[in-house]
Order: sequence, then structure tokens, then C-alpha cells
Amino acid sequence: MTLRLKKNPVDLVFSLITAAASLSVLALIIGILYVLILKSSLAINRFGVLKFITSEDWNPVTSSFGAATSLYGTAITTILALLMAIPVAIGIAIFVTEIAPDFLKGPIGIAIELLAAIPSIIYGMWGLFTLTPIMGNYIEPVLQRTIGKLPLAGILFKGTPLGIDLLTASTILGIMIIPFAASVARDSFNLTPAVVKESAYGLGATKWEVVRNVVLPYSRVGVFGGIVLSLGRALGETMAVAFVLGNNHQITTSLLDAASTITVTLANEFAEADTDIYLSSLFYLTLLLFVISFIILAIAKLFLQRAERRPVR
Repeated sequence: MTLRLKKNPVDLVFSLITAAASLSVLALIIGILYVLILKSSLAINRFGVLKFITSEDWNPVTSSFGAATSLYGTAITTILALLMAIPVAIGIAIFVTEIAPDFLKGPIGIAIELLAAIPSIIYGMWGLFTLTPIMGNYIEPVLQRTIGKLPLAGILFKGTPLGIDLLTASTILGIMIIPFAASVARDSFNLTPAVVKESAYGLGATKWEVVRNVVLPYSRVGVFGGIVLSLGRALGETMAVAFVLGNNHQITTSLLDAASTITVTLANEFAEADTDIYLSSLFYLTLLLFVISFIILAIAKLFLQRAERRPVR
């Protein structure tokens, strides 16, 4: 005798609603991609893909456009920001979870969350009026007199230190993404079972050995997820970077030169696009940023899946 289970109508409605919500995300992504391709079709037909990506020319007067300078600025600021932010963020998370006394954990955690909640326009204004003079008058001249004298590293600090440059933009971007990476890393560290850490201490391990051999391996997936989240924030940040980077379409080896990123170009020039090809090229930049973000997140998801399958040693 076969027993048939009738599905509750409420469960059926609930399943349909949740399925529609899930499919709406895919529909939204496809819709955005379709609009970007449609709006950038004129630039795609004229410049192609390889030429547009590799060309350093960005001249609205001659209607000649290329994405190489914006891609370069985006890559440099993002990489430098991650190099500055990730060690600090992990250090903050380790201090809050493993070292700080109980009366400090709460205030520091709240401060981190407040930093994440500050609007980017405030970071940009602070960067322009406070950080830029500090970088131009004090930090960058010191870097020129020290690291700038080294044979290979010297090319990174050539030019006049004005504070409106790649280094300042990367610094403020790094400050902005620290709270995201630190918050996720802290929550991941807190998920480490207390009994595992106590066992390590019982075997005579030092605090550093517990953090290195127990906490970090156990929470590596969460920490990597926080880094990916920070990477996404760094790629898409606009206003704070626009205040301190300038809008100079050039590929430069010096971190003390002004440059441009995809988001800064869009913010500064979208209102000035007075021709169809100019506007289409800006949409083409947007499409490239969309595709780059999608590829990076897909690769990150692949690494996360491999890390989850790998046993903790």
C-alpha cells in the first residue's frame, strides 16, 4: 500500500515565494548585463575588446577611447589597499578575540562596526582635507628620502609629492576596507571551539602557537570570505577615491602620480559625455567592471569550496 503525502498549501505558497525571490536575483543580473551590453554596443563595434582593453588613449575630443589606464589604476589601488588592510584587519581580529581583556572587546568591536558604517563621501572629504596634506608634506617626502633611494624601489616614488596620487587613494581605500575584513575575521575566530584551544594550551602551546596552528587554520574559510568581501568593496569604491586620486588617464610607475580608476572615470565624466561614442565607452567601462567583479568572485568561490573540502590540520 503506497502512502501519498499531500503537500500543505501553505508550504507550497512559501516554496513558490522563495523560489521567485531566488530567481529574481538571476533575472536582475541578466537584466543588468543585457542593458550594459546594449548601451556599450556602439563602443564594442568600433573598438572591439582587445583594442579597448589595451589602448591607453582616452581622448573625448578625437573620440578615441581605451580602458587600459582605468584598468591599471583600479588594479593598483585595489592591490595596494588589500596589502595595507588585510594584515591590520587580521591583527585587530586576533587582538579582540585572543588577547584583549573583556572590557576592551566591546568598545573595539563597536568602533570597527562604526567605521564600516561611515559613508564613503565622509572618507573622501577627510582624505582630501586631512590625509592628503599629511601624505604630501610628511609621509611621501620621507618615503622618497628612504625607500626612494633604493635601486629598484626608487621608481615607485618619483615625482613631486602632492598627496593627490595613487598612494593616498590606496591608503584611504585600505582604511575603508579594514572594518569589513576585521569584522568577518573576528566572527570566524570566535567560531573556533574553546575546547580545541584549551587542549592546545594544556599541551603547553603558547598564545602565538594557538593562534597560528589552531585558530587561523580552523577559520581560514571565513577569513578568506572577509578578504573577498573587502576586495569587492575596493573594486567598486568611487567617491572616496575620486577625492584623492585625480582623474589623470595615464599608466605610471610612480605611486606619487595622479591616475584614474574605472569608478572615478564614471563619476567624473558621465555628466560630460556629450557624444554617443563617449557615453557608450563609459558604459563599456562599466561592463568591464561588472565582468571583472563576476570573474573574481567566481574564482574566490572556487577557492572557498576547495578550502572547505580540505581538512584542518
